[in-house]
Amino acid sequence: MIDATTLLAIGLAFFVVAVSPGPANISNAAIAMSHGRRKSLTYATGLSCGLGVWGVVAATGMGAVLQGSVHVLIGMKLFGGAYLLWLAYQSGRSAMRTQSSDVAAVSQGRWFLRGLALNLSNPKSVIAWMAALAVGLDPGDGVGALIAATALCIGLGFVNNWLYSIVFSMTGMMAVYRRTRRSVDGVVAGLFAIAGLGLIRSAVAR
Repeated sequence: MIDATTLLAIGLAFFVVAVSPGPANISNAAIAMSHGRRKSLTYATGLSCGLGVWGVVAATGMGAVLQGSVHVLIGMKLFGGAYLLWLAYQSGRSAMRTQSSDVAAVSQGRWFLRGLALNLSNPKSVIAWMAALAVGLDPGDGVGALIAATALCIGLGFVNNWLYSIVFSMTGMMAVYRRTRRSVDGVVAGLFAIAGLGLIRSAVAR
């Protein structure tokens, strides 16, 4: 049975990675500020489910197999990079508009799928998972320890994404966004482009 200290170490390592500004957190913050808490929480739930899938992949040992499957990994990185570049294009278009577009027609389910797709399209997530689980788990630890650590990290993923939604959808944050919308969308577009090109570059460089 895994002890509390080991679980704490794993959870802390994972949370530090999860809370850091990356494509998922940046997009969630932007959606919270521009579209409100309800849509952002749905998007965040999709992000969390996608992250949880990678957690299961890492915990079952498929992460190591994926890392060794060069062609599969390259294909996933190219797809993920292309998806990030598409998001950069969408944010760039928004930055060019003088008025924000109406997104009322986008259903809650679509927001969930967008979040799910973003994290599923980034195979680098499995590396973060493997690193976090390696912090406290030893080869001799049983299945119960692995399940407990994975469940804890999945829970922390949900907490992190929901916190981003709640904090960035506060009235003050949304007011700031409305005043600086074009600048914020421009920065987000640049960050997505950098992340997408970086993912594609890492695929080509292998």
